[in-house]
Amino acid sequence: QRMQDARGAIPANAEAMIGPPATAMGEVFQYLVEADSSSSAATDSLRLLQLTNVQQYIIRPLLRTVPGVADVNSWGGLSQQFEVLADPARLAGFGVTLAEVRQALAANNASFGGGYIEDRGERFTLRGIGRISDTTDIGNVVLRTRGATPLFVRDVARVTIGAGRRYGAVTRDGRGEALSAAVLMLKGSNGREVVERVRAKLVEIRAVLPAGVTIRPFYSQGDVVDRTTITVFRNLLEGALLVVLVLLLFLRNVRASLLTASVIPLALLIAFLAMRFGGMTANLMSLGALDFGLLVDASVVVIENIVRRLRAEPTASAERRAVLVREAATEVGKPVVFGVAIILAVYLPVGALEGLERKMFIPMAFTVCAAVLGSLVLALTYVPAVAASILTPARLGPGGTAHDEGHWFIRLREHYQRMLDRALAYPRTVVAGAATLLLVALASVAYLGSEFMPKLDEGSLLIETRRIPSTSLPQGVLVSSEVERTLRRFPEVQGVVTNLGRPQEATETMALFLGDVYVTFTPRSAWKARSIDGLIARMDSALAEIPGLEYEFSAPMRMRLGEVVSGIKTDLGVKLFGDSLPLLQAEAEKVRALVEQVPGAEDVSVGVGAGAMQVEVVLDRAAIARYGLNVSDVQEAVEGGVGGTEASTVLDGRRRFPIVVRLDVPFRSTPEAVATTLIHTPAGGTVTLSQVAAVRTVEGPETINHENGQRFVVVQANVRGRDLGGFVAEVRQRIQQRVTLPAGYYIEYGGQFENQARATRRLALIVPVVLLAIGGLLFASFGAMQPTLLVMLNVPFALVGGIAALWLRGLHLNLSALVGMIAVFGVAILNGLVLISYAGQLRTAGRSASEAIREAALVRLRPVLATATVAAVGFLPMALSSASGAEVQRPLATVVIGGVISSTLLTLVVLPTVYGWLSSRERQSAR
Repeated sequence: QRMQDARGAIPANAEAMIGPPATAMGEVFQYLVEADSSSSAATDSLRLLQLTNVQQYIIRPLLRTVPGVADVNSWGGLSQQFEVLADPARLAGFGVTLAEVRQALAANNASFGGGYIEDRGERFTLRGIGRISDTTDIGNVVLRTRGATPLFVRDVARVTIGAGRRYGAVTRDGRGEALSAAVLMLKGSNGREVVERVRAKLVEIRAVLPAGVTIRPFYSQGDVVDRTTITVFRNLLEGALLVVLVLLLFLRNVRASLLTASVIPLALLIAFLAMRFGGMTANLMSLGALDFGLLVDASVVVIENIVRRLRAEPTASAERRAVLVREAATEVGKPVVFGVAIILAVYLPVGALEGLERKMFIPMAFTVCAAVLGSLVLALTYVPAVAASILTPARLGPGGTAHDEGHWFIRLREHYQRMLDRALAYPRTVVAGAATLLLVALASVAYLGSEFMPKLDEGSLLIETRRIPSTSLPQGVLVSSEVERTLRRFPEVQGVVTNLGRPQEATETMALFLGDVYVTFTPRSAWKARSIDGLIARMDSALAEIPGLEYEFSAPMRMRLGEVVSGIKTDLGVKLFGDSLPLLQAEAEKVRALVEQVPGAEDVSVGVGAGAMQVEVVLDRAAIARYGLNVSDVQEAVEGGVGGTEASTVLDGRRRFPIVVRLDVPFRSTPEAVATTLIHTPAGGTVTLSQVAAVRTVEGPETINHENGQRFVVVQANVRGRDLGGFVAEVRQRIQQRVTLPAGYYIEYGGQFENQARATRRLALIVPVVLLAIGGLLFASFGAMQPTLLVMLNVPFALVGGIAALWLRGLHLNLSALVGMIAVFGVAILNGLVLISYAGQLRTAGRSASEAIREAALVRLRPVLATATVAAVGFLPMALSSASGAEVQRPLATVVIGGVISSTLLTLVVLPTVYGWLSSRERQSAR
């Protein structure tokens, strides 16, 4: 409906079209179509014409048949057409107009039918063939006849094979022009599967290509998916092995350890089935926060209690062992169920996120919840059932009579017992020290630095280049080739491809002075540079020597993501809104100067609004009236003579080439030549365009950007070497202090910062909801407020370790780290819940508060340390990995490890101290 409404407001010769059903992230695969040195093309133009025909009529139709491919869009090359280049002197000499040439070509290029005839028992279809097939046929079309002498098209024009209007070009490796194409994925398809199908189809297509023509891929989202998937599965495998080693270390029993470890693949199976049912794929986000330590936490608590109870009665019969196993599982069943419920409650509010962050973290929360819920079911059913069968007295310790804890654990427990006694003796000192640490940690967050998400290393770079708006396409090709030669000097660079302007189907809106430079790299093992950031710094210095070039460093998927989310491809965009474009441009330059002075600012630029050169034809109405002309007469002469008009189409099999009529090159290639364009008057004479109009060269707007009906100019900047949040805060402060806009003009901030601000606001609402949910579950478990608040103490102290870990590793506070802080709440609460629940059972049995908490701390030391260690160790590979994709996992894993460490210390030291202190105050109040 909106398109139908818009059609009434656009010019008559413009057409509104629906694009392919793909998203901005749909360019999953790009390739070059090249001709080797044995190509028969005599010139570069002919070579590009041949390659474009191969792409359009061989490669593209076959690729479009691949399931999941929405379209294939070509970039660069030359679109073949037949050109009738008229000589205005000859036209005037014969008294012929360009309109007559177009009409003659249209009237002499047709096939027709005459029905059918029947003769001697057969039916014959009558078919007339009169279509034009080549330049000779075009030249032989008769325009008019004087007496017995025909006037042919070749008498007034030069007929040749040429190229259509160009709005883009492609260069590669500094070796001149080429042709590229992008495969657009159908919205909702699986990118990795589509890329695999495209690669397989290209193998078939190569067999039918003309001799000397090759297809060379240069970008694939499938490579990014493969690298990140390998990283995820390697981290998961390493985490699983570390978890098994920790289980062997703590349980000191191979069978018990392997039984607990077997929960991992079974819980994964449940998670994968849930993902399959929910339509989710295995990727960096869906599996990025899956901690095998978290999956075995419930089973560790259950199996440790079973082993402890069985070792206490080594001579028990089979029936008695079954009873002991059931009692042991039931004893810890309630805290385990509530602990897992709390973990689920922690992840479920992640679904309240909005926008991009919702799409990123919903798969993660779904997978973790499915896996943890499956591990709970296994811990309460599968683990006790199997334990009753395989954990016999003979297999629990030497002779089935000793509890083989290991010398290291005995010494650790002795040290812990002495430390616990000292903490219980000085509760005020312990509580004051813990509160001080908490306050220091929370106060340091303001200086930690913030960003939306870590920048994913995609394995390739995309450098956005800009030249002055009036740059011609040939000049842009020369500059791009120079950029490519500069980049190719780096040994780490494997190939460079530049897309200038827009493709043949305008799925891109880039102007001719803009270019996307795709840089692919050699294997990282052969690099001289230590990191991608160091390489970017060296490239920056090299490209700065090219005059008149502005550029920004990004990555293909990152750039598309920023473009589709906020319309800004950089980390920060300062948008200035108003009516006057010159005023907006002037104020934007002031803002640019301020932003460049802020530490960390890189690639600062102002969106181009002016600078395009135009040849304006201003009609003199008195003059056109004097010659009896209308505006439409002048319009037809200029559009038809300079721009060209399609007269008809040449069919060659399934290939179609337009026949375009216009003036020859010398009569339309300069403003002076345009001024001499001839216009036929109704009286039979001719006048030049300069006689009825002023032809002048002026500077006009290149792009007029609108958002919500308002004009705007944007100042863009990337950030390197510091956090995005602090950078934006400093930019805001400087602009507010030094920039004053007229009435009706205002400033907005966008880019990655916009995502960060939205996610932070949403998390400010989510975290209190999470805490309330945790408190409600704890109160339902204990039935009292005091133990609920005691266990809730683990939450803030989990933050202490997470914040400290970010400081130690030099990481910023981003959305991944914030989700990690939410995730660590569940692990921290589980340990506190197990400890306080057991202390409550001992007090019910008649122990005093101090005795109960002391015995509970010593008895639960092993499961608390085991669950905390497996949770931390499971994330260790993610925190230490430097492979592709680890950038997103690293902050989350770091926060969880630090939070688990601090919350475990709280559970074992501060929590018993506060418990005993509060109990003593209760006794004093009672007395």
